[in-house]
Amino acid sequence: MGNDWTLLHAKLHQTLRERKLLPQGRSLLVAVSGGQDSLCLIRLLLDLQPKWGWQMAIAHCNHRWRSDASANADYVQQLAQTWQIPCFVVTAEADLTSEASARSWRYQALAEIAMAQGCSYIVTGHTASDRAETLLYNLVRGSGADGLQALVWRRELAPALAIVRPLLEITRVETGQFCQEAQLQVWQDSTNQDWRYARNRIRQDLLPYLQTHFNPQVESALSQTAELLRAEVEYLETITEDWWQKAIASSPQDFPAINRLILRAAPLALQRRVMRRFLLQYLPSAPNFDHTEKLVALIRAPNRSQTDPFPGGAIARVEQEWIRWSSGE
Repeated sequence: MGNDWTLLHAKLHQTLRERKLLPQGRSLLVAVSGGQDSLCLIRLLLDLQPKWGWQMAIAHCNHRWRSDASANADYVQQLAQTWQIPCFVVTAEADLTSEASARSWRYQALAEIAMAQGCSYIVTGHTASDRAETLLYNLVRGSGADGLQALVWRRELAPALAIVRPLLEITRVETGQFCQEAQLQVWQDSTNQDWRYARNRIRQDLLPYLQTHFNPQVESALSQTAELLRAEVEYLETITEDWWQKAIASSPQDFPAINRLILRAAPLALQRRVMRRFLLQYLPSAPNFDHTEKLVALIRAPNRSQTDPFPGGAIARVEQEWIRWSSGE
């Protein structure tokens, strides 16, 4: 194992210091798939460990998607033995049919291991390249700033448990080079070649096209855009909270309602955010742009105006200063 201090070591060490992502002496659960990003991550953290004094364990999630999935899990366990750190493998019981179901199963499984082992941080190997892909993926599907900056440095999963992504300024090219130089055997994931998954098409097709024809540094550029949006979204969320409290403060007890006179004074961006938050509470699935706009239109609509039914059959109607939500029953 190469323990040479590289530029990537220096970069990560500085990121951790500046962003205070993984405080000294804490217990970390590192998610390791066996691919280049996660191998780069665990090797860097092991090399930095003497300076930071973390306790570390590895977690591997076996989705059972590939014929070599259990061999992949065995390989990660062997690495953990070589490095003399504990390793936890969790295998999916149900069939995971989509990327989204796999992701929520994975975070659930990682959170359970972390809590059982008393780890306060789950660390994943998401890179600037993943961040660029996420931004493009959400952009082409239609998304506000929240979706475009979805891959953030740190996110609370539960009380006293956060997911941390310390490699967000490092690209996939850099993690690949690091693994080569450190002579780490990367486990090739065949599902990365599967073009049924939109993310793979972005990775294999769209990003290389953008690099060739528009900007060789497109991954870093999009990643920086996500970073700018992250701060803006945080700021908007803080102000949204104030308007939310004011708009529902005196709402009638017997039905969900929101005060439209108060919201009239708010800028459109905040009206949309407040309405989206309202819908998130009452709709069976996440609201889309049209759902939010229908509610926003009621802020200035005549008395007794109402929407057509939302998914699930509920409607919203104007009653004097209130926009009243009545479920489909």
